[in-house]
Amino acid sequence: MSESITSTYSIKSPTRVDLAGGTLDMWPLYNFFGGAKTVNIAIDIFTSVELQILGQAGTIELESLDLKKKKFYLSYEKAIQDTDPDFVLYRIVLEYFKPSFGLKIKTSSESPVGGGLGGSSSLMVSLLKAFSQALFKPFASVHQLVEVAHNLEAQLLLTPTGTQDYYPAVSGGINLLEYTASGIKQNLFNHKNLHEIEERFLLVYTGRSHHSGMNNFEVLQKAVARESKTIRALSSLRLVAEEMTAKVRAGLWKDLSELFRREYEFRVQLAPAISSPEIENLHRIAMGAGAEALKICGAGGGGCVLIWCPPEKKQQITDACMQNDFQVMKAKPYPSYLK
Repeated sequence: MSESITSTYSIKSPTRVDLAGGTLDMWPLYNFFGGAKTVNIAIDIFTSVELQILGQAGTIELESLDLKKKKFYLSYEKAIQDTDPDFVLYRIVLEYFKPSFGLKIKTSSESPVGGGLGGSSSLMVSLLKAFSQALFKPFASVHQLVEVAHNLEAQLLLTPTGTQDYYPAVSGGINLLEYTASGIKQNLFNHKNLHEIEERFLLVYTGRSHHSGMNNFEVLQKAVARESKTIRALSSLRLVAEEMTAKVRAGLWKDLSELFRREYEFRVQLAPAISSPEIENLHRIAMGAGAEALKICGAGGGGCVLIWCPPEKKQQITDACMQNDFQVMKAKPYPSYLK
C-alpha cells in the first residue's frame, strides 16, 4: 500500500472475571426475578486495536494478529461484501460507522479464544473506542457505548447476549451492576486494597474453549419455559450475587469463598454443558492442594476458572495446577481508569 498515514489511534481494553450474577444480565431474564445484580472485576488481560487513517480515501486493510490473517480491499463497499467468517466482527463495526476514509485496522487479544473472560466483548469495545476517537464522535455515556456494543455483538453471534462483559472493558475496576426495569445502574467500585484480592486470585485456563452464547441461550429457553430446576438455580444465583455485592462493598474478601462454593453448586445445575471434565478435574486438583473455592468464568463449559486461594497456599495450588498441565494465567485485578 502506498497511502500515507495521517493519524493513528491505539486502544487497549481490559477483560474481566465475573464473580457473581452471570447469565442474569441477559434481557429479559433479569425481569423474570424482579431485577438482579452482577459483580465482576476487570483484569490486566487486554484486547488491543490500532486504527490508522490513510491519506487517500477508499482502501481498507484489516489484520488479526491472533489469526495471523490480513485482508486488503479497494473500497469500503468491497470490505463489507466479503464473506470471510473470520472478519465478520470488523465488517459489522465498519457498517455501523460507515467511514468515508481509507484505514488500516490491526487487532490482538491476550485472552484465550473461548476463555470465558469476555474477550470478544472487550475487543468490540476497543474497536468502538477507536472509531469514536477517529471520527470525533464520543459516546454520550458508558451506557450508550455498552448498548451499541451489546447490539452489535448480538448481530455477530446471532444469539441473545448479556451486557456485564462490556462495563469492565469500558471502565476497568470492580463493577457492581444492578439490572432493573428502569435500566442498568453501574456502581464502579475501586477498593483501595486491590492487593488483598490479588493475593487470593488465581486464574487458570482449562485448555478447552467454550461457547458462551449457546450455553446462555439454553438457560434462557428453560427459564422462558418455566423449567422448575432452572428457575430455582437462577433464584439461588441471584441471592448469591446480592450477598456478593454486600461483601465486596465491605471488602470482606475472606467471606467470598463460601459464596463462590454456593455459586459453583447452583451454576452447574443450569445446564450440563456448564461444567466439563476439565473443570471437574481442575476442581479436584485445586481443592486437594488447599484452594477454598472455584468460580467458573463466563458461561462455563471450558475456558478459564478463578481459583480462590488462602494467600499462604497460593504457590502450592499454582504448582499443583501446572504439574497437571493446566495453564496458570498471569492475571491480576485492574483498577478503574474513569473518574
